[in-house]
Amino acid sequence: MGNLKTYLMATTAAVFWGANFNLAKPVVAEMSPYVAGASRYVLAAAIMLLIAFVQQASIPLRHLKTYVTLGVVGVFGFNLFFFLGMETTSAVNGALIMALNPLLTAVLAYLIMHDKPTKRQMIAFPFGILGVAIVVLGGGARLHIAIGDFYILIANLSWALYNVLLRTMMPKGVSGVASTAGIMTVGALALSMVALLHGDHAVWPSMTTAISLIIMAVGGGVLAYLCWNASIATLGASKAAMYMNLVPVTSMLIATLAGIPPSPTQLIGALLVMGAVTYSSFSQTTTAQKDPRS
Repeated sequence: MGNLKTYLMATTAAVFWGANFNLAKPVVAEMSPYVAGASRYVLAAAIMLLIAFVQQASIPLRHLKTYVTLGVVGVFGFNLFFFLGMETTSAVNGALIMALNPLLTAVLAYLIMHDKPTKRQMIAFPFGILGVAIVVLGGGARLHIAIGDFYILIANLSWALYNVLLRTMMPKGVSGVASTAGIMTVGALALSMVALLHGDHAVWPSMTTAISLIIMAVGGGVLAYLCWNASIATLGASKAAMYMNLVPVTSMLIATLAGIPPSPTQLIGALLVMGAVTYSSFSQTTTAQKDPRS
């Protein structure tokens, strides 16, 4: 049951982040990427601080260096380049580039932590990436080097590094709510500072943009980070990152609800992605059962 809960949390985070690609387009159409990133995480950080206050979960200042590092890498770095990228690239291109996250995370985990992927993960990675490519290319997307794609790639690298650092740096014996609140607060302050230095002015959003921002802050921010941080602590960086393959599948499903059903080619890609995730998760369960230390 514990493993199932962990897998569900990783899946929940990936689904929310998949929706972010669809939600970000109306936001960057009205706001600058700097203001969009700051607005999203000022709201998310405020909610996390409120939750921490209600639960009486204090944020220990002795871990300030950790919160600054994780906040700059995982909140500021990722979201700044995410919104910069979504200003010019398409949702499908962004989703495809983010689908490379499991591979990037596995490489960084090996270089930094010597966390060698299992044989099943090595088999699952290319099938997951192949499925993502089929999903996106089946929709008629054309891959090309563009500034927006480059920004999303930087965001992807930031997130991969965050995944690795989170496992080694997350304070022990501290409430996950408190640590997440600390990380988000640092990220929100950094994003706000850059927006001010850039000289961008806050704008009053339309109803559609406001709703998109709220969903991105609460779902793709608060809930997703809480679920992801908890799943990373149990699964490890490279194993949890496999769930990022669900991001483009989620974007496809949202498009379906908007009246654009998937083609047979896209469905084949989605099945490959889901199969890769299931195969990787099964290998984790088997390993955990055989590990005498567990």
